[in-house]
Amino acid sequence: MTYATEHETDEGRVFTVTGGDWDTVVKGIDPLHDEKIIVNMGPQHPSTHGVLRLVCELEGETVTEVRPIVGYLHTGIEKSLEFRNWTQGTTFVTRMDYLAPIFNETGYCLAVEKLLGITDDIPERATTIRVLMMELNRIASHLVWLGTTGMELGAISVMLYCFREREYVLEIFEMVSGLRMNMAYVRPGGVAQDVPDAAIGKIRDFLDLLPKRMKEYEDLLSGQPIWTERTQGVAVLDVSACLALGTTGPVLRSAGLPWDLRKTDPYCGYETYEFDVPTAETGDVWGRYLVRMAEMRESMKIIEQCLERLRPGPVMVADKKIAWPAQLAMGADGMGNSLEHVAKIMGESMESLIHHFKLVTEGFRVPAGQVYVAIEHPRGELGVHAVSDGGTRPYRVHYREPSFINLQALPAMSEGGLIADVIAGGASLDPVMGGCDR
Repeated sequence: MTYATEHETDEGRVFTVTGGDWDTVVKGIDPLHDEKIIVNMGPQHPSTHGVLRLVCELEGETVTEVRPIVGYLHTGIEKSLEFRNWTQGTTFVTRMDYLAPIFNETGYCLAVEKLLGITDDIPERATTIRVLMMELNRIASHLVWLGTTGMELGAISVMLYCFREREYVLEIFEMVSGLRMNMAYVRPGGVAQDVPDAAIGKIRDFLDLLPKRMKEYEDLLSGQPIWTERTQGVAVLDVSACLALGTTGPVLRSAGLPWDLRKTDPYCGYETYEFDVPTAETGDVWGRYLVRMAEMRESMKIIEQCLERLRPGPVMVADKKIAWPAQLAMGADGMGNSLEHVAKIMGESMESLIHHFKLVTEGFRVPAGQVYVAIEHPRGELGVHAVSDGGTRPYRVHYREPSFINLQALPAMSEGGLIADVIAGGASLDPVMGGCDR
């Protein structure tokens, strides 16, 4: 292969090739011919759903490799559980996936109750309240997903509308538990306190309001050409890929497999509720959108059934050696217990006061053993592996967190596509980094 010496002209550098392959010639002369660009997306970036870092290798706008890097939050929650008693653990786990605190708490408490052997002793009203709160939380979580994904793909108004409805759910949480997020409301043995009548009325108002608002979301998005072009056929992950990577939740169901632990491995009496498991066949961002929208409607069905089942009764297990005080009264300063409640505890008997003190400071003992409990979280299977050595504190608690597991699917759905589709694909996984970095 030979070629003439290049020379500069008004139109740039000119080669006169006398043989061989043009690509090979240019590759030998042009130092940038094979150069790839490495882009660090995050860890502080508005489209990374938290403190996530994506190292993207690009050829032009085509992604050749994506490497997700996690660990920037450094919460150490699982380790911290080993230094607090079993009930105090709910205060830690509720802060893992901060968009789904009720699920973190319920999974943990179901595991503790299984170790204690009191699963069948939990009051019916407490179990119904847990289901009610979880389904409200599922809707709130999906609303955050829809709002943030819409914003990342250019539909800014959807973000404002979805957070408006989520605010309604958080107000319900505050009426029930006293806090909007990270409530530590679900406790081993039941829940912290009963649902007030005012909250029941607000939930019914929400069930009347949300279907109309969801119709508005769909009017804004479903027929919008930009939304459909950015979601249909983008970040495809079929059933075999989901199963190979351990991906669960709406991502798996959008590929056509109706795997939902509320149906396939029921807990909290879900087998007694009437609801469907929505699926799609496309396995893309569009399918995940359709599945989550349908799931919110199914959650409303379950909430309606919960309200019908709320019969008067206790909300904490009867065993006083396990039951954390569940009928607390707030003091006049908004902190601590009221004087009347303290006087009631102190006035019953010295033994009652001592028992109250020991229960709160030391906690109850849990028989030695280990269990694994899984529930259907808004992002997929949330598993809790709890180990007890017979003491008042967990020996080890480890979470199978769906955000962490699902994130490993991002390279499979992104490589070979465009850099813009990494945003859409990552958003469709709905990762929450508080769950990854626990």
